[in-house]
Amino acid sequence: QVQFVESGGGLVQPGGSLRLSCAASGSISSSNSIAWYRQAPGKERALVAAISISGGRISYADFVKGRFTLSRDDAKNTIWLQMDRLRPEDTAVYYCNNPWGIARNFWGQGTQVTVSS
Repeated sequence: QVQFVESGGGLVQPGGSLRLSCAASGSISSSNSIAWYRQAPGKERALVAAISISGGRISYADFVKGRFTLSRDDAKNTIWLQMDRLRPEDTAVYYCNNPWGIARNFWGQGTQVTVSS
């Protein structure tokens, strides 16, 4: 099964932007869907955005709509998460995964995003 490596996190000021990368070890077409999640300290992991690989449909959590954009690069087997107008409450570790990994609680290292002045 494909595995994912997240990168692109960092420290950014409120209102700033970051672009996260989710690199798959194989073809992203092998997944029905791929999603970005985040987990803030002391909180449950939350769904941020997801893409249906075959249909291309993209959905966003209400708290990121209009600020985050998910996109794909099939040639690079990569899913991107463009994050604009970042807020302190966006601070979290961000992960990507597919239904197979989620069902088995297999998660990567994630990438830390810190929004602070």
